[in-house]
Amino acid sequence: MFQGCSALTLDAKGRVSIPTRHRDALLSQVEGRLTLTRHPDGCLLVYPRTVWEQRRAQIAALPMKARPFQRLLLGNAQDVEMDGSGRILVAPELRNAVGLTRDAMLLGMGSHFELWDAAEWARREAEDLANGMSDALENFSF
Repeated sequence: MFQGCSALTLDAKGRVSIPTRHRDALLSQVEGRLTLTRHPDGCLLVYPRTVWEQRRAQIAALPMKARPFQRLLLGNAQDVEMDGSGRILVAPELRNAVGLTRDAMLLGMGSHFELWDAAEWARREAEDLANGMSDALENFSF
């Protein structure tokens, strides 16, 4: 289970370093093989390859009316591997699609990660908090 957030910096080549606390797990579980794709909320999803393969099958099996969603996730999916320094390359197409600039935030979301442009994440988080919590959480207690 991946959790927590990490401030990251994209280098001049568009690479980000996976935080050490996640790197070892990703190396042992999937040999550093990840898949990146777009999310409808405006961030990138970062999946360990085995988790992505399961999600990919679910997405591909959706009915024809889900074609725009399939195009977004499957059509933008790119396989990457961590290099010897624990970095992954975020392709220019994916960076441009979500406005990912130098400063980024990596959020652990359980089975995968979300990768946000830091300024967009701050804006989105403030907006979400201002709007209150969803009715879906009415039975949740801290």
